[in-house]
Amino acid sequence: MAAVPRYEYENEAAMINGAHVIVYSKDPESDRAFFRDVLKFPAVDAGHGWLIFALPDAEAAFHSAEKNDVHELYLMCDDLKVTMESLRGKKVRCGSVKEERWGSLTTILLPGGGKVGLYQPKHPAAIGR
Repeated sequence: MAAVPRYEYENEAAMINGAHVIVYSKDPESDRAFFRDVLKFPAVDAGHGWLIFALPDAEAAFHSAEKNDVHELYLMCDDLKVTMESLRGKKVRCGSVKEERWGSLTTILLPGGGKVGLYQPKHPAAIGR
């Protein structure tokens, strides 16, 4: 699958240079430790132990909905089965796999009690991998 060029106009500076995702949690310390120690995402300390994680390249999709301001986080992988096996080896619980038109999907259960999606896309990715 061919990736979409990072910027349409090569000589024009990007107006937006990144995205910041916020995951709300009843136990943010445990979820931060999970992102740091299990998923191995690099982080910076924004002060007082408040970690901000670097994430892999990202893409955004817009879906129709009955109301605005509802957002979801999905991590992407090239091989869902292999990724789930690796996570299980690290004592991470995943939900059941659902086959959707757009990808194979599961959830990762976070230590703080929340969930994030994990999927292997069946659609062309907008990021180069």
